[in-house]
Amino acid sequence: MDKRFIEFAQEKIAERLGCNKEEVYVVWLSKTLQNIKGLFSSNVPEAKGLYYEATYNGDKKELYLDTYQKQSNEHLDIEL
Repeated sequence: MDKRFIEFAQEKIAERLGCNKEEVYVVWLSKTLQNIKGLFSSNVPEAKGLYYEATYNGDKKELYLDTYQKQSNEHLDIEL
């Protein structure tokens, strides 16, 4: 299931970016019971800082794909 989820998400994201699915990579993946969530990105120019969140709802057998764009990357000084 995890492999099918990853390949399907990569295919759908690649379609949106106009690239090969091999150019879409997994940033993070988590599976809980029958649900899977993954963050995906790509280095192709068309991605323009976009990242994708794919969520599989195993109860409903539905896949959701959200698109996000980074708005900032700030360095914060902190002592823990």
